[in-house]
Amino acid sequence: MSRALSILALSFVLPSVADARRKKKKEPEAPKVGWQVEEGWAHGCYFPPDWDSLGELDRRQGRANVLDEMIKQWGGGLDDGVAFAEGIVMDVETVLLGRPEKIEQVAADNLAKCTTSATSGGNTGAWRSWVKAMPARLTEGECMQPFTYTMFDYLDIGTGWQRELPICEGDRVRVTGTVNDRFRITEEGPWINVDGDLDQPAVGGDWPCNLEGCYAGQLVMKFVSEAGIESVVPVGTELIFNAPSHGSISYRINDTTYFDNTWHQKGSLIDHTAIEISPAD
Repeated sequence: MSRALSILALSFVLPSVADARRKKKKEPEAPKVGWQVEEGWAHGCYFPPDWDSLGELDRRQGRANVLDEMIKQWGGGLDDGVAFAEGIVMDVETVLLGRPEKIEQVAADNLAKCTTSATSGGNTGAWRSWVKAMPARLTEGECMQPFTYTMFDYLDIGTGWQRELPICEGDRVRVTGTVNDRFRITEEGPWINVDGDLDQPAVGGDWPCNLEGCYAGQLVMKFVSEAGIESVVPVGTELIFNAPSHGSISYRINDTTYFDNTWHQKGSLIDHTAIEISPAD
């Protein structure tokens, strides 16, 4: 057989270079889902599913499953060297149960923290700090306790700020004090009610409420925003307060000392100012 015919015959028998490359090409690996441990890892990590590939019902169930597995590992249930404080884990679980749509991103971030720990000898310090900060991070900007109830109390004229109550931005809160109950804030001073001593303006000095419109002995309210900014305003017999941001309120009488404060008494009857705080709408 001639040389040309031999080469032609071989061309029909031997695969082309392109064919060989196609045969050698590996099939893509299936995505990792569930618990995985790579060689050299100090502990395993949970890989969440491809959320977009799931139907709505499967997606919801998947979130619940992933949360269960993360909580199990964070709480030390796997006995793999990973264990965070019970209180921290419970706080995170509570927040995520109320915000299931956030589980998907948390699962992805948790996988990154877990693999970093697993490949660095099992050091969980940064991972623990991330978990601990999660509730505040996930609820940032939210108000957990809008003021929707009515609170009754009696004013204590022998102490400072009383009954810190959380309120939310936009809440309209009515604060009232009974006008018929009297007290005084000095031994020889006049008997006054929650409007205070109108002959003694409390402007400047150490008065808790020391702006125009504030009086000695007056019922006053303090608002503290989430950012820690405080403002004190006069209440008197009634105030409707519009919350400019999330925060808390408390109240007291406008006084600098308490040792000489006394309630008015007639026979066996002693006055006690009643306080009511309720939604204004």
